[in-house]
Amino acid sequence: MWLNPEEVLLKNALKLWVTERSNDFFILQRRRGHGEPTNKFTGLLVGALDTVLDSSARVTPYRILLQVPGSQISWVIASGAAIEEVKKHWDWLVHNLLHSLSVFENKDDVASFVKGKVKGLIAEEARSRQAAQEEDPEKFREALRKFELHFSLPSSEKLVTYYSCCCWKGRVPRQGFLYLSINHMAFYSFLLGKEVKFAIPWAEVTRLERVSTSLMTEAIRVTTRQRQREFSMFLNLDETFRVICQLADIALRRLLDSEGLELDRVLQQPTRITKRILEEQALREYVLGLFRLPRAERLHEVASCSVWTPHARCHTAGTLYTTDSYLCFSSRDEGSCILLIPLSEVLSIEKAESTSLLPNPIIVSVRTKKAFQLIELQDRDELVETLNSRLRALQWKHSMFRSRRDSKRKLSSPTPYYTFYYDTGYSDEEVIEEQVLRNTINSEALMTAFHQNQPGTNGNKSMEQVKERLWEDHFSEFGRGVHMFRTEKIQRLVAMGIPESLRGELWMTLSDASSELESHQGYYTSLVQKSMGQSTLATEEIERDLHRSLPDHPAFQNPTGIAALRRVLTAYAHRNPKIGYCQSMNILASVLLLYAKEEEAFWLLVAVCETMLPDYFNRRVIGAQVDQSVFEELIRERLPELAEHVPDLSALSSVSLSWFLTLFLSVLPFQSGVCVVDCFFFNGIKVIFQLGLAVLEANAAQLSSSTDDGQALMILTSFLDQVGSEEASCPPSSPPAAELTSSSSTSSDTYIPTVQHTNITDLINESYEKFGDLTVRHIERLRCRHRIQVLQAHEDTAKENALRLVTPDVSISPETLAEVYDLFKTEHLISLYWGDSSSAAAAEVAAWQFSDSNRSFMERQYRLDRPQFKSLYGLLVPWLSDSNQHTDAVANRTFTLLDQDCDNLVTFREFAGWLDTLYCEDLNEKIRLLYRLHIPPALTESEEDPSVMKSPLLSTNRPLYVNLPSGVEGEVKDYQEQLKQMLKDLAKEKEKDVEKPLPLMNQWEFIQFCKTLYSLFHGDPDENDLFQSIATVTSLVLQIGEAGHRGHRSGSEGISQEEESRAQLTQVTGGDVDASGEGGSSVAEKEWTVSYAQILASLLTEQLLVNFFEKPVDLSAKISEAKEKQYHQRAGLLTLQRRTS
Repeated sequence: MWLNPEEVLLKNALKLWVTERSNDFFILQRRRGHGEPTNKFTGLLVGALDTVLDSSARVTPYRILLQVPGSQISWVIASGAAIEEVKKHWDWLVHNLLHSLSVFENKDDVASFVKGKVKGLIAEEARSRQAAQEEDPEKFREALRKFELHFSLPSSEKLVTYYSCCCWKGRVPRQGFLYLSINHMAFYSFLLGKEVKFAIPWAEVTRLERVSTSLMTEAIRVTTRQRQREFSMFLNLDETFRVICQLADIALRRLLDSEGLELDRVLQQPTRITKRILEEQALREYVLGLFRLPRAERLHEVASCSVWTPHARCHTAGTLYTTDSYLCFSSRDEGSCILLIPLSEVLSIEKAESTSLLPNPIIVSVRTKKAFQLIELQDRDELVETLNSRLRALQWKHSMFRSRRDSKRKLSSPTPYYTFYYDTGYSDEEVIEEQVLRNTINSEALMTAFHQNQPGTNGNKSMEQVKERLWEDHFSEFGRGVHMFRTEKIQRLVAMGIPESLRGELWMTLSDASSELESHQGYYTSLVQKSMGQSTLATEEIERDLHRSLPDHPAFQNPTGIAALRRVLTAYAHRNPKIGYCQSMNILASVLLLYAKEEEAFWLLVAVCETMLPDYFNRRVIGAQVDQSVFEELIRERLPELAEHVPDLSALSSVSLSWFLTLFLSVLPFQSGVCVVDCFFFNGIKVIFQLGLAVLEANAAQLSSSTDDGQALMILTSFLDQVGSEEASCPPSSPPAAELTSSSSTSSDTYIPTVQHTNITDLINESYEKFGDLTVRHIERLRCRHRIQVLQAHEDTAKENALRLVTPDVSISPETLAEVYDLFKTEHLISLYWGDSSSAAAAEVAAWQFSDSNRSFMERQYRLDRPQFKSLYGLLVPWLSDSNQHTDAVANRTFTLLDQDCDNLVTFREFAGWLDTLYCEDLNEKIRLLYRLHIPPALTESEEDPSVMKSPLLSTNRPLYVNLPSGVEGEVKDYQEQLKQMLKDLAKEKEKDVEKPLPLMNQWEFIQFCKTLYSLFHGDPDENDLFQSIATVTSLVLQIGEAGHRGHRSGSEGISQEEESRAQLTQVTGGDVDASGEGGSSVAEKEWTVSYAQILASLLTEQLLVNFFEKPVDLSAKISEAKEKQYHQRAGLLTLQRRTS
């Protein structure tokens, strides 16, 4: 196969290769030891070496090298396992390239030419392979050709699939083809001589819907910020809509929030995305959601089978899913029977004898001396072999981890000691050393010590005993541990509330946090040692929230409970700095600590934050907001009458946000909230959706008649406060809010009746009965769609914030400024579309602004690097034409001038200020800008490398924050005081900048200034007259400068202030270039200077120049023209850069 050309310094290093054929430019070589009839020692040695190497490092036996005569460097351009394959490549090179190469005079051009041809062949092979994966390769290849022909996008814009459909324009349908690529959806139609084509970037899509109208039975509506488009008449509407949603979701996560939202490794490389991969990805998301597996798990095999279920005494049909670390089984009816077997628990996977009653059986044995039987498996032999190889690899990995852990234990210092509550007591009067307490890891759940102090737990002990007996019976029938059968019976038991004695164990089992704990022994202890004592933004937030976590519970009125909560939250923030700490994590962690040991509580928190509630606790709480949007749609689907009476569901959605973030713990009485957590660990987020719908349905009548958001909040709060559990000795009393409402009912029309006591078990069972048909697959599809809306809403907010900050500083109208922002953002996205991976990654990192060294999120802010800025410069600058060679130099200087932070990035604020000067300011400001472009730091003497800048002068009176050792006290000012001082210094320096005159311009800088002035008039109708005016001004300024130069040279005593500034300027710039651009200028020429005021006064003498600079230019028209050109111009430049690189 053809290879991306790779350099080889020695064509036959260590005599490992034998040349079979050669000519002036190509060499065909065979690996020594392959295809040799004699048993030579060297051949045997090389053959043994290649055999021992693993598959990833093994070398193919044949290769073709490109060689340039007279050079020691060669390039591998093709390789193959068989001589026939390589001979085909050799013959192609000889017949198609060899004759052409002989005409090249420069041998370096030979290498570039051949490498370009080989890269083209690789691209063609990649397209052919993608086409071969489709159902009809020839049709796909033809569609790919038409897509490239019609839309002229770069070759890296990979086509994923296409569909025949109609695009509606009003009441007129246009039949054509919808092309779906990695960054765009494009439509093309040509009927009756009329062509219709357009491309919509996924980054502009704000909503995707399935709609029905009188004209269209069912259609897909795509909404952008500018317009809506409807597509219909698909052969398979479900498949098309799913693929469109997936591509839009993947693109937006990659383009708009790659820092916060995790993407599968395959999807991080857009060029690898195919329709088949999208199908696999959708199935993977479903499996991860159904079994609540870690997000890093990869799905491998999917097979239909039946599992022997002892409790039913029969085989249950369903589907087997295998991942990196799990065997997962789900019955055909989702949720009726689920089996999860971690490979870490498996001892062996064996084939059994096949019979007519038990076809193709497999026996899976686990460490608890149990075995599971699977039958009716197709390709059984291959599946068993694959699973056994994965099992051996996992066992070897765990054995290596254990051996390293044991060796570290022998060498490391003693771990934090453990404490038990049986002898320490829990009296508030007992004094405990704070430092010791902070580093003490609890070996028991907090509830073992603080159980008696918890209100209501002394009530119904017999109920606890009944529950324990029911669970023991269930364990004997369905199994115990992670791999127990999960059926509707366990669902009913969980809804009753898990007994306290089993709660911690079952939470660990149902979430499979026990497997993580088992495979990471000692991990939490080491995290505690590393994280405690560190001071970060996350630890500061944790300290603020420690005493707000279940403040009424005695466990958290005690230093022991507070210290345990601090350790768990701090350790997690240290483990996952991308999340760090988020509000509501303290409430979850508090409840987990009550019923689980401290280390178990940590792993439960890991499971909740990283597996069961993905993206909930990132910097913008995206996951929770997505689920709120999903919840709104479920209300419209399942509670249409309520949705009809409450058209704006955002109020209900904002109320329910805390339900999802805290799993109802913050709104329900404690015991009732813990019952919800029980169900959450069994059913996942699905139960929170169901329970939320049940709560709204129970209050639908009152909510429909409510007059404002406050009353709706009061209704729901009163209802949830009354939801009790069987453990409570008596129903809770009415909350004060309800009493106040009742007492004031005579004077208010908004009467809220007192809510009757509701049992949490009844409410949960009711939610299962009415909304239990809500499936994981449906939730995942809704999440995919609504994530688009949430991300775009954040983009709109970021745009509003940017415009609000910039608008007061510029004279550009808000509408036009918004269009400039869109151009600015599009330029950033284009680099992500088609730029190389390094520049795209740098651009995305630059789009985020962080508030401190811990990289805590502030807001998204787009910035442009030098190539991106130069592209927009050519589109928006009002004077310079595209064909002018001086444009690039001036664009570089402009970028350097605007880059005030010297970080090689320009912000939107800086860009908008520059545009405002060009289009809205008067003549003086425009000339001032041009003047500044031709003095340092904008103008450098190394124009070829404008990034090489002199070191900026540091302010000597501005305090610099230095990270000193933690033991040093009193040597560093308070952070707030430092910040105030820095702001004062910045304000003073800004005032100085305003009052300080511009530096003088030397003769070489003035000549560059004149070149720029001449280039401004290129293509202007009055070009000749303007040239004459510039010549007059140039002559006048040169005379002024010469006169000043002669006056200084005549021997005046002392040095004027202007000469001092000129001397300083000469030291900065070096001053070693004369007016003609050659080195070695004389001292007299260095002293030739003119000021900004002198240049401005000279220009004002020519009315034609004054008219030119004061002539108004329509920025809106320029922006409209730029929008038309931006895509294709930038795409062409990026494609050219990739070909030459």
